[in-house]
Amino acid sequence: MYTAQQLLAIASHFAIDGDLVQVKQLGEGFINDTFTVYTKGNSPSYVLQRKNKHIFTNVPAMMNNIVSVTNHLREKVVAAHGNPQHEVLTVIAATNGHPYYRDEAGEYWVMTLYIDGAVTHNRADSTELAYKGGLAIGRFQSQLADFAQDLYEVIPGFHNLGHRLQQWDEALARDRAGRRDLVTREIDWIESRREAMMRFQQLVDNGTLPKRVTHNDTKISNILFDQAGNVMCVIDLDTVMSSTSLNDYGDAIRSYANTGSEDDRDLDRVSLSLPMCEAYTRGYLLQRRSTLTDAELQNLALSARFITYEQVLRFLMDYIDGDTYYKTAYPDHNLVRARAQYALLQSMESHYDDMRHFVDCYSRNSTLPL
Repeated sequence: MYTAQQLLAIASHFAIDGDLVQVKQLGEGFINDTFTVYTKGNSPSYVLQRKNKHIFTNVPAMMNNIVSVTNHLREKVVAAHGNPQHEVLTVIAATNGHPYYRDEAGEYWVMTLYIDGAVTHNRADSTELAYKGGLAIGRFQSQLADFAQDLYEVIPGFHNLGHRLQQWDEALARDRAGRRDLVTREIDWIESRREAMMRFQQLVDNGTLPKRVTHNDTKISNILFDQAGNVMCVIDLDTVMSSTSLNDYGDAIRSYANTGSEDDRDLDRVSLSLPMCEAYTRGYLLQRRSTLTDAELQNLALSARFITYEQVLRFLMDYIDGDTYYKTAYPDHNLVRARAQYALLQSMESHYDDMRHFVDCYSRNSTLPL
């Protein structure tokens, strides 16, 4: 733990306006430690964050990604006569010119401008919020559709199913926790869909689905809203990488449109909410449809099944491997997660025609009612 004086000393290594007054903890992040930095008078406040160097093993390269992407977004916002201080995350450089400061203990710190008046939501609990979430991610991707720089791969193989299935095969072979024979039914869930899901991955590998800038953590809490409920900007850009845009859409549907929780023991509560799916799709395509290819539109609904399948695989693999990746609250937590995500996947499969219908409608006509 860092003392208040230590945090103020760290904050002093950034090129801020005004005199430092106070540092307070902000939220309860599971990966990074985050603080609000206050200054005197009318000077702005800031967000100070210690990046987890064990999760993000190359923080300088990650920050170069973020600076490149936010610079591009800022140009788009300025060209549209918007407010870049509210519509784009602003990275504050350290006094040595780097977009990070490394302390004596080797920890990496970054600072961004605090966006006054911003409102956040922990979950999307209405079709209106789902629609606005779609608007936010759609706009984020659309503004970056012409981004031409190479991005560092922060988490190698993050949504590469070939990579995940190789890990899966290795986990099954070693059976580290002696659990493989307990989940033969669940293993069949993965194997029976393996070939079909790899066909989606091959569309990415062969370029049919182009690689673009993706956020890779599209939950509603990573979107800031103003007091009137309008989208301000997308935050938490640590996992910005190059992959198919469809990964962001698919993961958003997986999280926004689940009627249950990710680790729900009552599988009767878990299903795909068609109204939430439709609302997110409408918002997303209102912003994104003109910059997506026909192949991307044709496979958009499938991406939700793909990402959910991948998550079933990852939870089940971690359970078989002895819970070495995800934090768990009880011994079969990862198995419960896998079963809940599988129930969601089954619901997506049964409503796949509806999902494709939403994409077809809103890729052509954004004025249809929710």
